[in-house]
Amino acid sequence: MAKVTNIGTIPKSLNKLALALAVASCLIWPARTLAVTSQSGATGLSGTVPSPPPSQAASIDVPRAGQSFSSLPITVSGLCPANTLVEIYKNDVFAGSTNCTGGSFSLQIDLFDGRNDLIARVYDNLNQAGPDSATITVNYSSAVPVPGPRISLTTQFAKLGADPGSILSWPVTLSGGSGPYAISVDWGDKTNPDLLSQPAAGDLNLQHTYTESGVYKVTVTATDVNGNAAFLQLVAIANGPIKQSGGTSGGAASTLTQQTKILFWPLIVLFVLMIVTFWVGRRHQLEAIRNRLKKGEPPF
Repeated sequence: MAKVTNIGTIPKSLNKLALALAVASCLIWPARTLAVTSQSGATGLSGTVPSPPPSQAASIDVPRAGQSFSSLPITVSGLCPANTLVEIYKNDVFAGSTNCTGGSFSLQIDLFDGRNDLIARVYDNLNQAGPDSATITVNYSSAVPVPGPRISLTTQFAKLGADPGSILSWPVTLSGGSGPYAISVDWGDKTNPDLLSQPAAGDLNLQHTYTESGVYKVTVTATDVNGNAAFLQLVAIANGPIKQSGGTSGGAASTLTQQTKILFWPLIVLFVLMIVTFWVGRRHQLEAIRNRLKKGEPPF
């Protein structure tokens, strides 16, 4: 009996190869959802592209290790990797944040009574943390003793943003001290500071509406009934419209519209590979049939 050639082996292997290539293309060039913002005919694309976290740590150059303070707030400054957010921690408690500008940073914080271990931690735009700075230990003792426990302000959000014209809500936690408390919030946009009254310690929800896009330094100050004060510096972002290339548009700002688009490159690659695989498989089948007919064997 004549040996029958398996004419389907190569096409099946080609199908597997095409599937593997399609899967690889999906991994290499994944379909990502992009936010498309249009204004006055200008279109901008924003998406999240994976990148490694910061590899360089910030350094605290001011204050010096071992320095003692008797008044608050104090200034913390040093060097940092560009395009990062710098967060300062005192005894592992968040104490304030600022943007790294020109390779350096500077902000004001308050301190706990006694020993304070300060570190700086940097974050990129994807909120990926870099390595911590070296620890700088300083001490604080008030020149004029204030009765009652030290007051403290902190938050889980070192940076928050909202569109101009929308309400930005910022949760902040007030602890220590003795109520009632006076709260002052300078939102950094040259408007008058917000003045609030808080009867007792607990969670606060600070709110503000920016009218123009930009990055703003927010300073929160809390003072208790005994004059005990706490400070917290933060970074607010008012997300503005995308400008047209070649200059800005005049007149009133246009309404922003958002759409969602998906890149279908993996599907296109898969479709092309399927067509190529089918064509190669058909050519192989025809060639196999011709060879069998030349040998006097049945075509199938």
